[in-house]
Amino acid sequence: MMDLGPVSWPPLPISTERLVLRESEGRDRAAFIELYASPDVHTHLGGPRPREDLEREMPEVPGRRPGSFVVVLDGAMIGHVMLTRAAEHCCPAAVGKVDLGYLFLPRAWGCGYAAEACAAALDWLESVLPGESVTLTTQIANAGSMRLAAKLGFVEAERFRAWGADQWLGRRPPLSG
Repeated sequence: MMDLGPVSWPPLPISTERLVLRESEGRDRAAFIELYASPDVHTHLGGPRPREDLEREMPEVPGRRPGSFVVVLDGAMIGHVMLTRAAEHCCPAAVGKVDLGYLFLPRAWGCGYAAEACAAALDWLESVLPGESVTLTTQIANAGSMRLAAKLGFVEAERFRAWGADQWLGRRPPLSG
């Protein structure tokens, strides 16, 4: 869970050129299930969860916690951006840092939505916690995530092996402070 200190949650929705980032609502439940059940989305994340399990276990309003943004295009959820403070991580360089995570439905891939949404979430973070360093972890085999990390300004901090695959940890230096 994100340690936001005195920052109030949820923030007002964040609008970009094409997207809105907002807190989760009940109408997002089906899209969350689709995200977590998708074999394409979870190729580099240990595989999808069974849809039946998700239907049974998913709360009525999923993903509602500080640092969790639903990404909306034309009124429909297309992704999820998360900012979480890494308490335990296989990589000591990430412990205590804010970690950026994201999932997007395959129909939203290749359109720049992930870059737009993640940049907006990072800008929000900088406005509420100036000088905060951010990390991002991805499998080296995930070429799309590696490109996105570079586009967002993350630089390699270390490589390691975890979850049966080679991993990359990037760090985005604070913009201020």
